[in-house]
Amino acid sequence: MEHWVCTTSIFGHSVSFNMDTLITMWASMLMLIVLAYFTTRKLNMVPSKLQLIGEGIVKYFNDLAKSSMGNDNAQKHIAIVLTLFMFILTANLVGQLPLKLIHLASGEFASPNNDINMTAAMAIVVSIYYIYYGVQKNGFRFFFKGFSVDGIIITLVDTLELFVRPFSLALRLFANIFAGEVLVATVVSLTGILCPLPFMLFEIFVALIQALVFTILSTTYISLAIQEE
Repeated sequence: MEHWVCTTSIFGHSVSFNMDTLITMWASMLMLIVLAYFTTRKLNMVPSKLQLIGEGIVKYFNDLAKSSMGNDNAQKHIAIVLTLFMFILTANLVGQLPLKLIHLASGEFASPNNDINMTAAMAIVVSIYYIYYGVQKNGFRFFFKGFSVDGIIITLVDTLELFVRPFSLALRLFANIFAGEVLVATVVSLTGILCPLPFMLFEIFVALIQALVFTILSTTYISLAIQEE
C-alpha cells in the first residue's frame, strides 16, 4: 500500500510526511478526546452506560497494573497504560471505517498503525519511558541489573533486550494491522461488498487483541524497569 507523501523543506533539509497517516492519527485522537469528554461530563454515583463502560476499562487496566507493579506504581503509570490501549484500539478500528471509499491520488485513509513509522514512534516512546523511570528508580545500575561474571550470556541477552523490545513492539502491531487490511482489500477486489464482512469482523477482534498485547507488554516492561531486584 502506498502512502500520500508530502515533501517539504525544513532548515534546508527535505522532509517527507505520510499525510494519510497523519490525518487518521489526528482523527483517532480527536475521537478519543470527544469520547472522554462525553464519558466524564456528568459523573454520577449511579453511572450511565457510557460511564459504566469507561469505569470498566479503567478498572481493568488499573488492576492489571497493580498486579504487575503494585498499587503505588500503578497509580503513577496508569495514565500511559490507558492512553496506549485507547489510542491503539481506536487507531486500529479507524481502518475498518469506510474511509477507503474516499479516493486519493495516492495512498488511502487506513489505520495509522499500518504505517511502520507510527508503530515505531509509539514503541520508542514506551522504551524511553521505561528506561527513564528505570534509571530514576535504580540509577545507572539499571543498565547492569542482569550483570553477572558467571552469566555473561544472560547479561548480553538482557542488554540486547533493551534494543530488541521496541523493534518487536513496532513490528508486531504493524504487521498484524497491515496484513489484515491487505486481506480485506484483496477480498473486496475479488468478490464484492458483502463477502468481506466476516473478514472485517475478524479484524475488529484482531484490533482489540493487538491493542491489548501492545499495552500488556508495555506494562510488563515498565514493571521490570522499576523493580529493585
